[in-house]
Amino acid sequence: MARWQPGTRGRLQATALRLFATQGYDETTVAEIAAAAEVTERTFFRHFADKREVLFAGQDDFTAMFTNPIEQAPDGTAPFELVRRALDAAGAFFPEDRRTWSRERQVVIDAHPALGERELGKLAGLKVHIGDALRDRGVPEPAATMAAETAITVFHLSFAQWIADGEDRPFGAIAAERLDALTSLVHPGR
Repeated sequence: MARWQPGTRGRLQATALRLFATQGYDETTVAEIAAAAEVTERTFFRHFADKREVLFAGQDDFTAMFTNPIEQAPDGTAPFELVRRALDAAGAFFPEDRRTWSRERQVVIDAHPALGERELGKLAGLKVHIGDALRDRGVPEPAATMAAETAITVFHLSFAQWIADGEDRPFGAIAAERLDALTSLVHPGR
């Protein structure tokens, strides 16, 4: 079962995920999550607005993981290189000890259309932030939007492979492989 669980917040996430997997997302209550994690409901609500947020918490950190490398890159860095830097940074957000938790989280999300819609909304919001970061660096349209779309597509494909059964490569290696495949598609022979 899910092993990633730093601190109370992580313990609540791991406990909720275990309960979602064993008794179902809809059937699991906040009270049950708190009791199983040996905290009060009040403590639960200090960390999460509701049980759905157990699966989607950390959006600001997730977004910053992509936008900070774009914002901090040297002047003149090409848009595709900015995308590569953002995806390289994603490797730190998806360390090996988080893979099992991520796999189990995805099973819960895939089983509930409303959670799947929330996941897609999260990625759409991320695309907007990446596009804004690129435009703030002076990347013109339509290149900024195309680069942001590319980042999300490569991230989505990389994440799906990273959590696939039997996969053991680091996220960064998978993302680099996907970017190289895209480069080969757009510039054959490079």
